[in-house]
Amino acid sequence: MARWLFKSEPDVWGWDAQVAKGPEGEEWGGVRNYQARNNMRAMQLGDLGFFYHSRSGLEIVGIVEVCALSHPDSTTDDPRWDCVDIRAVRALKRPVSLEEIKAEPRLADMVLVKNSRLSVQPVTDAEWAVICELGKTDM
Repeated sequence: MARWLFKSEPDVWGWDAQVAKGPEGEEWGGVRNYQARNNMRAMQLGDLGFFYHSRSGLEIVGIVEVCALSHPDSTTDDPRWDCVDIRAVRALKRPVSLEEIKAEPRLADMVLVKNSRLSVQPVTDAEWAVICELGKTDM
């Protein structure tokens, strides 16, 4: 199982909105970056990801699960853009801030630290474990 990080501006689509979608989840549409799109094309059902509040908040607040494989993005007629659907699994017991992540030596190579602009990015198993530890959450 692969691990991921999904970035969203909380004033546009935040954790509470994701949770409100329930088990059906929501299309992760509107992504217009080839690398992020390719990451979504590589996802499998059941893959887990962190839900990250970007711009304001700057913290990982929850865990989501891929509940629909890559499909055409309904926010555009352009066939180049795909997306997945994700559903909320659980909130972190304690949000993990970008400041904490950058200060943690075990996360120095994390994509979030090295390429903070990428909206959908991979997370290694080791990084996943550290974030869960910092967030006081099992997964």
